[in-house]
Amino acid sequence: MVEYVQVSTTTETKEDAEMMAKALVDRRIAGCVHIIGPITSVYRWKGKTEKAEEWLCQIKTKRELYNEVEDAILEVHKYETPEIVSAPIISGSKEYLQWLNCELKAREK
Repeated sequence: MVEYVQVSTTTETKEDAEMMAKALVDRRIAGCVHIIGPITSVYRWKGKTEKAEEWLCQIKTKRELYNEVEDAILEVHKYETPEIVSAPIISGSKEYLQWLNCELKAREK
């Protein structure tokens, strides 16, 4: 059974998010990337509480492609330590998951 995940990362600008999304989809390691923002992030960094405007990327892919997705994000990401987290997609519509599977399989041809 194919397992799917949603990988999340944030970027400083919308342009960075769009560039990353295009790279992932063009490589066929992501079927879809939603770009949401701007959002406000509050976090601790190097001993200080920080606040930043960011753009959230939600990347849909197969679990087996996670390492490739992470590597691709790290290639283009401008942050010193970018957030890259993955959550399983427990269920989804049959049609959507079939579409996602076909888009990701197409890279093998």
